[in-house]
Amino acid sequence: QVQLVESGGGLVQFGKSLRLSCVASGSIFSIHAMGWYRQTPGKQRELVAVITSGGSINYADSVKGRFTISRDNRKNTVYLQMNSLSPEDTAVYYCNLRGTTVQTMRMTSDYWGQGTQVTVSS
Repeated sequence: QVQLVESGGGLVQFGKSLRLSCVASGSIFSIHAMGWYRQTPGKQRELVAVITSGGSINYADSVKGRFTISRDNRKNTVYLQMNSLSPEDTAVYYCNLRGTTVQTMRMTSDYWGQGTQVTVSS
């Protein structure tokens, strides 16, 4: 199985920065991609940023130029540096991993963390 643990969320002022971290552990065989999604009450969960095992990166238009995703493949860890934060960024941020386990090497699955709250004051 795979476990994902997010950290780094909190309350921050308009225009300031936060850095989120997500550590993956368990019987991971192959990681296809890791990324960050966010969700607010009454809204669908939306993609924020994704990075593939090969280093390809995609950002939501709303965060381009402000957020940066990166990863440490050796530690199965993904980061999200969030700069110039605004109240519109307030949400629960979830870490996602797409890949396979040692037990199911030919079966690709999505795994999710518990989420970490980011609140930006106005």
